[in-house]
Amino acid sequence: MAADEAPRVGIIMGSQSDWSILTHAAETLTRLAVAHEVKIVSAHRTPDRLRNYATTARDRGLKVIIAGAGGAAHLAGMCASWTPLPVLGVPIETHALKGMDSLLSTVQMPAGVPVATLAIGRAGAVNAALLAAAILATSDTAVAGRLDALRAEQTAGVADRPEPLPARQVPLVSS
Repeated sequence: MAADEAPRVGIIMGSQSDWSILTHAAETLTRLAVAHEVKIVSAHRTPDRLRNYATTARDRGLKVIIAGAGGAAHLAGMCASWTPLPVLGVPIETHALKGMDSLLSTVQMPAGVPVATLAIGRAGAVNAALLAAAILATSDTAVAGRLDALRAEQTAGVADRPEPLPARQVPLVSS
């Protein structure tokens, strides 16, 4: 990925605290050499910034947006309401409800405003990046090749048999 390459994937989050999870999406896109940008865009605290980001995304060359937020988690849905681009929602775990509030807020969208919702937390962030790359790969053979290579690497890393477990000391049963 060239440093001056225009971003094709946007990663947005509701606050700085979401970065600890969404950094995994950025790292995955970097590994796949997919140009991306990262912004803090709160649905509640910076609604004008969100509207501007979403309404200009396609004209700026973005093809997919990954949106992660916790709690009320309206970021992905509000973003999807303002852009025709695919929006991939990543629910962020919260202290109060362990991310279930975020998951339900992200996944429960009205008909006509789709958000593809991934798992809560790190797995969701990684999978959002992989899904964004898969979307790009439908029209970009270079991304398709890198995604195929990553999947082959994952497959090769799985053993076909388990390693032997250490011998356990079983106490003798006395009568």
